[in-house]
Amino acid sequence: MKPIYLLAAAAFALAPAAHAEGIGAELDYGRADGHWGTEIGAGYALDIGGFSLTPGGGVYLRDGDAKLYGRVEASYTLPASATIGAGVRFSGDNVRPYATLAMPLIPKLRAKANVGPKYYAVGLTLGY
Repeated sequence: MKPIYLLAAAAFALAPAAHAEGIGAELDYGRADGHWGTEIGAGYALDIGGFSLTPGGGVYLRDGDAKLYGRVEASYTLPASATIGAGVRFSGDNVRPYATLAMPLIPKLRAKANVGPKYYAVGLTLGY
């Protein structure tokens, strides 16, 4: 199955998570730990004005293998526009800082990109 179809299917499958305030789910495709794969994760956004701190985690699927990861993001949402911020991803012995940008598609659904040294991913975020 092509990654874009997998992203769309998972966004609809994870929709119930978007109904609880602060909870969100993400599905990304990218390169981490030296391999291409899919990240399936969830987190909880702690909002303070336009700023939010979002701890989360999930599983990174690659080459028939699964690996757990954790992350923390700090971001700011411009009114009715993009969300920009920075995060740190933890996976095994690897700690990767990254910048993040998310653009709204429809309410509670955003396209998202993460870019950092030896880590980059694009995908969908539902909720938060």
